[in-house]
Amino acid sequence: MTVLSNHTTETEKKIWLLLETVTDPEVPVLSVLDLGIIRNVSVEPSGENNVKPVITITPTYSGCPAMDVISINIRMVLLQAGFKDIEIKQVLSPAWTTEWMSTEGKNKLKAYGIAPPQYKQAVCTPDAFQEEEAIQCPQCNSWHTTLISQFGSTACKALYRCEDCKEPFDYFKCH
Repeated sequence: MTVLSNHTTETEKKIWLLLETVTDPEVPVLSVLDLGIIRNVSVEPSGENNVKPVITITPTYSGCPAMDVISINIRMVLLQAGFKDIEIKQVLSPAWTTEWMSTEGKNKLKAYGIAPPQYKQAVCTPDAFQEEEAIQCPQCNSWHTTLISQFGSTACKALYRCEDCKEPFDYFKCH
């Protein structure tokens, strides 16, 4: 989870707690905080005795179709909590990286049956997805796996097969 500073207001803390309930529509076991796509939360004055939450998000990759749904879901959660004026900003730089995912989020991926991104990739290039790369099967924990396709159920995942349990599985690619 994102670390809150000593300068975080009570309203901002409330917003962070609300964001824990917003899930990724493509991997519903992950919250937007697990993904690490929430870059900043602030509040600005708005109207008479009101505040405007300003949420800054970075997509997992530019053009990610889930970001529109995520933005709508963030807005809905904040509206239900009584916020009226809401701003959601998308920033592309710095580019999102799987390093921003929480350890808890990576564990949730594995429990869901998706191999999480490697904790520390030596290299993160298109060459990293050759068959020689060892990706652990989330079903049986075998390292005896084979790349089937560089694109799995979504563009941010690759499709692998475990040679021991014979199950196919997605691997959340490093970015």
